[in-house]
Amino acid sequence: MNSSFSESYKQAGVDITAGYKAVELMKQHIARTMTKGSMSDIGGFGGLFELDLTGISKPVLVSGTDGVGTKLKMAFLMDKHDTVGIDCVAMCVNDIICCGAKPLFFLDYIACGKNYPEKIAQIVAGVAEGCVQSGAALIGGETAEMPGFYPVDEYDLAGFSVGVVDKDKVVNNKTIKSGDVIIALPSSGVHSNGFSLVRKVFDVENADIKTPVDALGGKSIGETLLTPTKIYVKPVLSLMEEVTVKSISHITGGGFYENIPRSIPDGFCAKVEKASVKVLPIFDLIAKTGNVPERDMFNTYNMGVGMSIVVAKEDADKALASLKASGEDAYIIGEITESDSKIVIC
Repeated sequence: MNSSFSESYKQAGVDITAGYKAVELMKQHIARTMTKGSMSDIGGFGGLFELDLTGISKPVLVSGTDGVGTKLKMAFLMDKHDTVGIDCVAMCVNDIICCGAKPLFFLDYIACGKNYPEKIAQIVAGVAEGCVQSGAALIGGETAEMPGFYPVDEYDLAGFSVGVVDKDKVVNNKTIKSGDVIIALPSSGVHSNGFSLVRKVFDVENADIKTPVDALGGKSIGETLLTPTKIYVKPVLSLMEEVTVKSISHITGGGFYENIPRSIPDGFCAKVEKASVKVLPIFDLIAKTGNVPERDMFNTYNMGVGMSIVVAKEDADKALASLKASGEDAYIIGEITESDSKIVIC
């Protein structure tokens, strides 16, 4: 039994015993994420992970870090805290899979105004679910109680992941050529970007966001916006076993115009057919309610495409079959052309 306790610290707003209770409550969720390389229990000063390099001749570690952003405001308003952890993991692992790296482990950081152990456990339950979906072990983290810095009912959530890829299998966009096809992997919704604009458009702090909306298939605005970010790790890893993947873009903040060009080499352009993009109802509602121009929508949101992948034209059918076998309703949204424009949506 832990005998650590400070009445003076508690009077200052930090209850360290709440921290111990939170750790105990989250252990059952963390246990779900343990993989072969996990070596340490939660509570130590560092998370240990044994690296299995079987079949990897030139190991390269790939890391990614991110937070959930102001989507957390939706969790506060809806008083639902068990999905934002998925978002946190997704924003990191979806980035490192763009290099072809398999996520190995994840660590989270939760900062709060007051440590409510049950709420912290809910948050970590979401993180654990994201780790399970991506095959990463949750080997550590930090919960910081910061009275006076955050409101007592609010928190921030961030984390990072580390993955590994063989140097010879790092996704290399230098092989891109004119005629290659661009495949879309559907998103689950707004994911975790553009929520400052979303909150302004719907005036979420003052509006009714809990009543079902016909345009959203009977779901409320709040429920729809809290839909967790889709994790693409396992389908993409399977795809890389089937065909040569030339580039991958994680469509996050900055939408199509910022993210797709990041994976396109100079001298080439991603020509996206706007009519091919299967835009989700939530984006139509955002555009209509906020009178947001189409250009701004494509430059802020994923519009229903959470990830884009470039493969050779002759590999397109095989790639689509692989992705669909993994449960992804993938489809072609464009092709690569020779141009200095990097991206054209037409």
